[in-house]
Amino acid sequence: MFSQSIIALFICLSILIKPQQISAETNDRPNVLFIAVDDMNDWGGLVRGYKGKVHLPNIKRLNAMGISFENAYTASPVCCPSRTAVMLGKRPSTTGIYNNGQWWFPHMPDAVSLPMAFKDNGYKVMGAGKIFHHTAGFNPPLQWDEFQRLVFNDDPWFRGKKLNYPWSKFEKNPKGYPFSGLAGVPHEGDWGVIPGLKESDYDDFKTVDYVVSKLNKNHQKPFFLACGIFRPHLPWYAPQKYFDLYPIEEILLPDILENDLDDIPREGKELAAFRRGDFNKIKKSGKWKEAVQAYLACISFADAQLGRVLDALEKNSRDKNTIIIFWSDHGWHLGEKQHWHKSTLWEEATRIPFTVVAPGITAAGSKCKRPIDTLCIFPTLLELCKLKPIKGLDGVSIVPLLKDPNMDWKIPAVSEFRRGQCAVRSERYRYIRYSDGTSELYDHSKDPNEWKNISSKEHQGVIDDLSEFIPKTFAVNAPSKGSYEFDPDTYSWTHKKTLKMTKGK
Repeated sequence: MFSQSIIALFICLSILIKPQQISAETNDRPNVLFIAVDDMNDWGGLVRGYKGKVHLPNIKRLNAMGISFENAYTASPVCCPSRTAVMLGKRPSTTGIYNNGQWWFPHMPDAVSLPMAFKDNGYKVMGAGKIFHHTAGFNPPLQWDEFQRLVFNDDPWFRGKKLNYPWSKFEKNPKGYPFSGLAGVPHEGDWGVIPGLKESDYDDFKTVDYVVSKLNKNHQKPFFLACGIFRPHLPWYAPQKYFDLYPIEEILLPDILENDLDDIPREGKELAAFRRGDFNKIKKSGKWKEAVQAYLACISFADAQLGRVLDALEKNSRDKNTIIIFWSDHGWHLGEKQHWHKSTLWEEATRIPFTVVAPGITAAGSKCKRPIDTLCIFPTLLELCKLKPIKGLDGVSIVPLLKDPNMDWKIPAVSEFRRGQCAVRSERYRYIRYSDGTSELYDHSKDPNEWKNISSKEHQGVIDDLSEFIPKTFAVNAPSKGSYEFDPDTYSWTHKKTLKMTKGK
């Protein structure tokens, strides 16, 4: 009789407890939810950012779950070197990956990537969206147990006649393009609402569909699940309701100084000149506010997708045993310092939103002002998940900061752009050194807009201290993707020199 009662009690409990809850509670090792957004600047960081109201309820919700870093910076202010640095744990000056035209895998086939490190340690490794820079050249299948490959058809991230992916088919620009009404700028300069496209058919929505489906499943092993949200990368396409959050008459433009670049070295001015023609066209056409509105709409669309992920995580009780890393690959200028785009070593291109939720370690709603860069992600996750260390990582673990956000921290953030050019950001100062030896120095306690370059002998002590963190050597440029022949069927790369030699035999 007693045994029958025990059996009945067990049956009742098994009905009440969901399988997902059992899995989450019995997993000794934590899961990892790795969420990347693209081109999201400090407007998404909810610290300084946009002067008006930004509708980001889910980023606020995530920040309330863990620790947000108010001075987080990218390893490089352009997609490929930034993402390669995060995923390999190595700086551009180590890998030679400095621009978007370089493929890391054929250049460093023996490098241990972040997903490979987890896969080798018994994790189930899954992902979708933009994690490495573009799926074709940088995301070899062997890195993952599963990776959803999206084909962008109805929701075009099109590049004129240039194909993004080997499996893509060229289609003409959709009717009504450019949706912004602004002709004469590259397709990436476009923004607006794609006519007739449902929200559920946007690429980011489909990416999150995949991620949610994995969170809804029971897994026998701990998982590393990567979610790459493309927005707010150009072109700025989003459903109408996200544009409606920002009435055009309420849009506030960034503060700019007309003679801002007068005290900038030549190389700094050349970086700022990139896409200045687009900025001038936007201003002259009277569409600056429209462009800012579109960027904000895409931030809010990305935020909504984050909310769907967090809902699924909590619904399945995995939030109790899942580490969350939320980061952007770099920031974005919307006119600050006379610049439109990324690709500078100034604050707006390098500063990013960055949040960590580590159950049992991070205090809910805590904040940290210490400077960090994205090279910390790889070693931090290894330490949090108690994985074996990997030799040769350039970053340092920030687990001590996760435990005590106010502790002394002497390591500044370092961002690199192009070979030999680097920015070092302490809590107070930004120091930039260009490849010709010229430099900039800004005191953020007095000059948060970086309008006054104070790089001079008067501040030599500060310059000397920050210079210690500039890489002593910069690797030569890795071969460009044009150097390789790519086979989409086998996902293999052959250097064209080798191909030429083979054909000659």
